[in-house]
Amino acid sequence: MNQFLFLFLLALFPVTVFGQQDFLLEAESFPTPGGWLTDQQFVEQMGSSYLIAHGSGQPVQDASAEIKLPEKGLYHVWARTKNWVPGNWEAPGRFLIEVNGKSLSNELGLSPGWGWEYAGSIKNRGKTLRISLRDLTGFDGRCDAIYFSQDREAVLPDGGEALAEWRKEKDGSPEAPETNKAYDLVVTGGGISGCAAAMAAAERGLRVALIHDRPVLGGNASSEIRVHTLGIYGKFARLLKLIDTEKYPNGHPDAIKDQQKRDDNMASFPNIDLYLNWRAYDAVSADNQIRHVDARHTRTNERIRFSAPLYVDATGDGWIGYWAGAEFSYGRESVDTYGEEWDKWGEVWSPEEADNAVMGSSILFQTRVAEKPVAFPEVPWAAPVAGEHAAVAGEWYWEFTRDDLHQIDDAEEIRDHLLRAIYGSYANAKKLPENANYAIDWVGYLVGKRESRRLVGDHIFTFNDVRNNTPFPDSVVQEIRAVDVHYQRNLLEEDTPDFLSEALFYRNGVYFIPYRSLYSKNISNLFMAGRNFSCSHIGLGGPRVMNTCGQMGAAVGFAASLCKKYGVGPRAIYEVHLKEYMQLIEDQQETQLPEKR
Repeated sequence: MNQFLFLFLLALFPVTVFGQQDFLLEAESFPTPGGWLTDQQFVEQMGSSYLIAHGSGQPVQDASAEIKLPEKGLYHVWARTKNWVPGNWEAPGRFLIEVNGKSLSNELGLSPGWGWEYAGSIKNRGKTLRISLRDLTGFDGRCDAIYFSQDREAVLPDGGEALAEWRKEKDGSPEAPETNKAYDLVVTGGGISGCAAAMAAAERGLRVALIHDRPVLGGNASSEIRVHTLGIYGKFARLLKLIDTEKYPNGHPDAIKDQQKRDDNMASFPNIDLYLNWRAYDAVSADNQIRHVDARHTRTNERIRFSAPLYVDATGDGWIGYWAGAEFSYGRESVDTYGEEWDKWGEVWSPEEADNAVMGSSILFQTRVAEKPVAFPEVPWAAPVAGEHAAVAGEWYWEFTRDDLHQIDDAEEIRDHLLRAIYGSYANAKKLPENANYAIDWVGYLVGKRESRRLVGDHIFTFNDVRNNTPFPDSVVQEIRAVDVHYQRNLLEEDTPDFLSEALFYRNGVYFIPYRSLYSKNISNLFMAGRNFSCSHIGLGGPRVMNTCGQMGAAVGFAASLCKKYGVGPRAIYEVHLKEYMQLIEDQQETQLPEKR
């Protein structure tokens, strides 16, 4: 390896050198990931993006990288990994590390919880080493990092602050990002709401940064999650038709066609700079105003600081508001808080006492019928979740939430529970002769969330705004979709698997969401759009679908253009410039299209 190539690899990989004897290789930075996928969903909980071997029972192609260790001699090798289903069975996510085509002695993915597992040792002769991850199962083995040390007794931090500080110290990068970017508007989250906000602001002349932590746009509507868009377009059909989906079945591969349309249309806006595969990790505020948002590339770990007078939180989980100190809510309010009772459904609709229950997350899957029988491995580790349930396809009602699990903090456990439900139910179905020719085409691995944090604005949208068809002077979003609140069926039907939900529908014609629900009550330059807008748990039930969230995004994008025009924050648009703003919204009106069914 020549000097220039070595320096290139040092820049490419986050590398740690201890006393010129140790080396840390971040798995997500492998230049050849093969069939391993970058999983960035749980960075805040486990410390990093990682690679996952998501093969639905078929081992995936090797991931590989070339490195050069700093010293000749014997090196010991560890991998940070986990057994994601510990129990009395073979771990489902086993893999090996290979060096120059030779497997190290120990299988990995065997220990419960994220931590370092010893892989074996190698003799380094000073030459370039090809490091490969060899998947053994196709069932979601995961590797965060690989560590090489000449000290067999090296003590490595397993997680938490200790691991974060260790990485930060050894990475050698400065405390703050060295690259700074300035914009008129910074939008974080590239789902339908974030895309709509960016488009609306950009076509009014604002320079917009759109930060999104996946390689494709659309969030739950993307080809990676594959939920079709529901809801009406309101006054924003012209924009939303550029990024929505057709009414394909959820999980259908036709999502890829809409993905191409969406990505092409977003790339056509010259005022929007797309930062795909960038995940925000901090938002710093002072005097109740956001000063900057910091983001990190999900593969290279390069960092950028984004500054702007205005920000949009379209992350779904409300991360920008959370980091900046915005007021937020989580869970179900007491029935007395807003008077949102529906006697027909009682506690499953609105509880007597507030709790942390929320609507759950889903993962979809798709199968096909082959011309001949297709085998599927035994999955004893999935049986405790699936039970006797058998299925060859999943839909929206494959949903998981539990009062003791947090949809953000415990998202990896929730995702893994859903994977066990899918693989176990499918394995049960494959035991039936009529399903012999079924084969899995696709299983999602990104969590499709419905509800988590809700940022608090000047108006909290509630069920009563729907029930009373409340008119607002600042009505910028309109919807006719029923309030649709989910509960887990096992709460009322004890023998039903815990990953199946039911929907409660309340229909009451057209209703409106005010602009005051789309900016933060206490962070003066923060908009929010999407399912983290200002609402109650029941208030979220109707407008949480993606076209409605897109309306919110477009509304705040246009508001941002007036903020720039007058040099004011979001609240002043309501207090001082409402007439001009509402005319601007009205000017977007096209013939109302019916709700997609």
